[in-house]
Amino acid sequence: MKQGIHPENYRPVVFKDMSNGDMFLSRSTCKTTETIEFEGETYPLVKLEISSTSHPFYTGKSKLVDTAGRVDKFMSRYARSKK
Repeated sequence: MKQGIHPENYRPVVFKDMSNGDMFLSRSTCKTTETIEFEGETYPLVKLEISSTSHPFYTGKSKLVDTAGRVDKFMSRYARSKK
């Protein structure tokens, strides 16, 4: 690898998928204030909403995430119009 081409803050970082709790270690320049212990070492922590371990494209499972009840509201309106 060429010397001097990476930024100064290029370091190991733990990425945590918040939807399923899966974590993996990679190198990044992401700014973060949180840290976590991973495999006996302390690393900076970057929280992700979704990663390849929880994304339906990679898992092959369709998962419906609805926090505001919008899907239920749509289904009830759709059922009424279908009659």
